[in-house]
Amino acid sequence: MNLYQILLQAHSGFRFIVMVLLLLAILQSLAGWFGNRPYTDTNRKINMFTMLSAHIQLLIGLGLYFVSPLVQFSKAAMQDHDTRYWTAEHITMMIFAIALITVGHIRSKKVLAPGAKHRTIAIFYLLALLVIVLAIVQSMRPFFGVSH
Repeated sequence: MNLYQILLQAHSGFRFIVMVLLLLAILQSLAGWFGNRPYTDTNRKINMFTMLSAHIQLLIGLGLYFVSPLVQFSKAAMQDHDTRYWTAEHITMMIFAIALITVGHIRSKKVLAPGAKHRTIAIFYLLALLVIVLAIVQSMRPFFGVSH
């Protein structure tokens, strides 16, 4: 197994951890927001672990980006859908999604009211999930399969 295959397997597998945590954070924030529940230490930890897992996924993805044969820096790369997607579109969309998660987490720490904390997480994390799902759909790869 070479470095590319190791990083590809890690990136493909770790995405499930990110998605489970992201969905859990969204569900608990929606329940907290609409149920007028207190913002607990468990809420804070799940939100933080969601953000941390997204950042770890980004680091694995960046390593993969620089060793992947699918990423090519040339004019011709922008003419081919698959090459353009992996070279420019995927990384841009995922960095944007992780930025949304990070901003949501930071903003939730700054507000005092529990409902506002839950609402901030729900909105930003839902937007991040939307970007991630759009990126997966745009890749034309199976949602649960391993990438190329």
